[in-house]
Amino acid sequence: MNFINRQKELDAIKAKLNGPNLDLYVIYGRRRIGKTTLALASVKGKDFIYYLATEENNLKKLKDVASRVEPRIKYVEADLEAIFNFLKDKIIIIDEFPNLIKENPKVVSELQRIVDVLLANTKTKLILLGSSISMMESQVLSYHAPLYGRKTGQLKLRALKFAELTDFFPESTTEERIEIYGFSDGIPFYLAKIDYPFWEWLDDELKKVDTFLKSEIDFLMKYEFRDVKTYKKILGAIASGHTKLGEIRAYIGAKGTDISPYLRNLIDVELVERKTPLIDNVKSRRSRYYISDNFVNFWFRFINPNITFIEEAIFSATEIKAVYNRYLGHVFERVCREFLIRKRDSLPCRIPKIGGQWGTIPKHEKGSNQYEIDIVTLDEESKELGFFECKYRTLKFKDALDILAELRTKSGYVDWNTNKRKEHFGLIAKKITGKETLRKEGFIVFDFDDF
Repeated sequence: MNFINRQKELDAIKAKLNGPNLDLYVIYGRRRIGKTTLALASVKGKDFIYYLATEENNLKKLKDVASRVEPRIKYVEADLEAIFNFLKDKIIIIDEFPNLIKENPKVVSELQRIVDVLLANTKTKLILLGSSISMMESQVLSYHAPLYGRKTGQLKLRALKFAELTDFFPESTTEERIEIYGFSDGIPFYLAKIDYPFWEWLDDELKKVDTFLKSEIDFLMKYEFRDVKTYKKILGAIASGHTKLGEIRAYIGAKGTDISPYLRNLIDVELVERKTPLIDNVKSRRSRYYISDNFVNFWFRFINPNITFIEEAIFSATEIKAVYNRYLGHVFERVCREFLIRKRDSLPCRIPKIGGQWGTIPKHEKGSNQYEIDIVTLDEESKELGFFECKYRTLKFKDALDILAELRTKSGYVDWNTNKRKEHFGLIAKKITGKETLRKEGFIVFDFDDF
């Protein structure tokens, strides 16, 4: 795959590889994020040993792989120190390092001794890759981990941003890229699979006997969890719009059961995020849980409920497309948040903090007892608030005015520096008639022409 906006990461690793000293470089991040491709691209044109760790017999397998580069290794014991004794001054990439730890928890201490004693004054370059974020952070990068202080560089690979999808699909419109983003997020593995136009590709993919869509989530989750069934139920509940703890518990039929440990684990592996209103205590009881990965959300929303029909090759992408705009509402909020951050230098309000806001409307008000604002920006220093609504549709001038008027009303429920703050109101949509007029009236207004 091409390294779109990964050039800085690639340059950083190459700089280490070209250095004169021992280097221990750690690259980690969720599966499919591009760790292996990045590491292999960094050693292109060089001699190196690449080993993908498995669940068992790793020392024997590592020995066999290394002996192809250094034949003398085949005569030594399947011992980590003995193997590394013949790999001095070489480039060694160990992929899925957590598998070595699972097989032998002492391997981290053994590697520490090897780095400190055996490799100390060599030019060896050791690159450790890992998809288990929690294990890499606790067993390799933590202050209490044996290898702490030995690494000379670390890189946590994250999903590409929405704006970077343009480089994958240069002929696409903003709307088409948002549709793609709702499926793939910024995960390089999925982006590389998609052919343009998206809906034609998805329809063909759904009809394949061996489509990766059927088994992808099980592949991702079996690596992290034992009780996959319960985790899938929780993710299915959240994808269905049940975002509060009590709602999730009731939806999966776990009344009276504490599912908090499951949610914490899902947060640790970055499949779920816990959100609180921007202007609230982090321990707020108004917290909500959201799936943080668009692909996972898409799968539980559209693939899992229709898996039987996909198996029978009778499910069409047309059925997804018919309801897709409603699904994209939350995705569009993510896109808008990224857009505002990217445009922050040209906005009338600064963005030290950004998030969503929701809460309870005073009892004397008529109608719903809850309010919600898509995006709020907060600047404590200047006591400024920015309130934004995101509408994934085309708006006429009057509709835009009505939305902004309702937004102004909702802003009054936000209890922060009342009567001592400056407020800004904004709207982002597909297309807004009279956009310039609204701007002249002091509103912060954007549509796809601005993207």
